[in-house]
Amino acid sequence: MGIHEQALYIRTRRHALISSNIANADTPNYKAKDIDFQSVLQGMAGMNKGEQLTMTHAGHIQPNGATAADAEELYRVPFHASLDGNTVDQQVEKAEFAQNSVQYQASLQFLTGKFQGLIKAIKGGE
Repeated sequence: MGIHEQALYIRTRRHALISSNIANADTPNYKAKDIDFQSVLQGMAGMNKGEQLTMTHAGHIQPNGATAADAEELYRVPFHASLDGNTVDQQVEKAEFAQNSVQYQASLQFLTGKFQGLIKAIKGGE
C-alpha cells in the first residue's frame, strides 16, 4: 500500500494526541504533545526508496528498520506561558485537529482508490 498505510497510522496517533491535549486544556501542568508528521513521513519515505544506513564503525547503532510506530511524541512549544504551567492553546489544538482530520480523510481516499483499482483489475475491468 506504500506510504499511505503508514501515513494513516501516524495520523491516527496524532489524532489521539491532539484529542488528549484538548481534553486536558484545563489540567494544571499538563504539557501538550504532538508528532512532527512531516519529518516522520520523510524518514519513512527515504527508507522506502531503498536508502540504507552504512555502518563505518563497530560502535555505531544497528539500523533496526524504524516504523511509523516509532514516531516520537514531542512537546509543543506554547506561544505564551500559562500561570498554571499548562501549555495547551485550545485554538491551536482545534486548528491542528481539523487539519489532521482533513488529511486523514485524504489518506483514506487514496487507499480506497488503490483498493478499488485492485478489485477492478482482479475482476477484469468490470
